[in-house]
Amino acid sequence: MNDEKENLTGHEYDGIQEYDNPLPNWWLATFFATIIFGFNYWIHYQFGEAPTQLEELKTDMAIIESKNKQANQPQNPVNAENESDLKKLLSDSNSVSKGKEVYQTKCSACHGQELQGSIGPNLVDEYWIYGKGHLSEIISVVRRGVLDKGMPAWGTMLKEDEIKSVVVFIGSKQGTKPANPKPPQGEKVVRD
Repeated sequence: MNDEKENLTGHEYDGIQEYDNPLPNWWLATFFATIIFGFNYWIHYQFGEAPTQLEELKTDMAIIESKNKQANQPQNPVNAENESDLKKLLSDSNSVSKGKEVYQTKCSACHGQELQGSIGPNLVDEYWIYGKGHLSEIISVVRRGVLDKGMPAWGTMLKEDEIKSVVVFIGSKQGTKPANPKPPQGEKVVRD
């Protein structure tokens, strides 16, 4: 009881007495360690080799600009060699059936079971939003996606042969007349 009286500070409020207990050593050690760390951090960023926030911003903006330039480069024109290779695959039933499987699992939710369009555009009519319906243009759209319309860039998620086969499947269905097609979008194109 006598030790308790020695720890009293003499403050009393509404019958509550204040004790003068020291802070735990672990708490004091943590407190002083954060002060030392903060001081070293400040020295490092003010006088050391660390980049300032403005330098970090300039670096990040340069990276963003370079990626924007790459994204805004004109689409590859129709590559006749690639187009002819893809057209040859139209007669390969194995490639078309593999493309149908990929289409059913990845594309049909947005473009419909019969390519008639749903959330995404109709893929079998004469109207195209991107390009003129050439297989090499379709493959480019599939690879890069149309992010502002919600279509992911499948080039990072599908293998190259899967992309080619799904494009060949789409090409094999050109001109078909599915039930309940989505109204035309884009420009009307004349097929080669």
